[in-house]
Amino acid sequence: MGELKTTAPHIAIPVPHSGDREYAERALPPYEEAVRGAGGEPVRIELDQTPVQVMKQIERCDAVLLPGSRADVDPRKYSADRHEKTAPADAKRNMVDELLLHDAYKTHKPVLCICYGLQSLNVYRSGSLVQHIESAINHSAGRAVAKAHTVKIEPESRLAEIVGASKTVAVNSSHHQSADAAGDGLRVVARSAEDGIIEALEGTAPGHFVLAVQWHPERSVNDGPELAESAKSIFRAFIQAARAKHAELAREFESARSQCSVPKFLA
Repeated sequence: MGELKTTAPHIAIPVPHSGDREYAERALPPYEEAVRGAGGEPVRIELDQTPVQVMKQIERCDAVLLPGSRADVDPRKYSADRHEKTAPADAKRNMVDELLLHDAYKTHKPVLCICYGLQSLNVYRSGSLVQHIESAINHSAGRAVAKAHTVKIEPESRLAEIVGASKTVAVNSSHHQSADAAGDGLRVVARSAEDGIIEALEGTAPGHFVLAVQWHPERSVNDGPELAESAKSIFRAFIQAARAKHAELAREFESARSQCSVPKFLA
């Protein structure tokens, strides 16, 4: 492992979709811009790589951001029959997500998951999904609506501390799936104030930053004050955690290097 630079923390972000490059190239920049705006350095993780290549790339990253996607998680992964409205799975994206999450949980790297990323995280942690919300209720407002609805945040949560709101916050909405049963080590920290759909999860392990939101804060960082401030605060908190992890890794590297230095009498 090469020398870690004491610069901006490096954030691993998988390309959103392996089968639709036009969509992926359009969807990815807002995540990268939001990360840069908060002081991080995005690192694109291409999906057409071997697991060894992916691991070599992400071992030098300090945190993980799982973005949205046009795919849906394969329902067989949470022992469910496929709903007719469930989109095809993206095996390459799923593989990269699992590698990123395995590395992040093994080394306690900060994790931020958005929309499909929340669903990917929840299933990785043995949770389940609602495959098509609109089969029961009308929840999706579409990408063009900046303020779709409000979410009610658990007051004693990391998310409430981050956004500075103990009651409700306005969000956008363009998803047709959501978390159902929360996965291992995750808890529900926000629901739609209008219909109770799960809108955010966070990790329960002390000292490990894991936050997942069903809306798209990367789309709101340049919107009006109400939306932009809560969106920016999520990225700032994530990058702050990544910066702390970067410093920890740098200290570990320096310690290992000093222990491996050649004694003067052998030089």
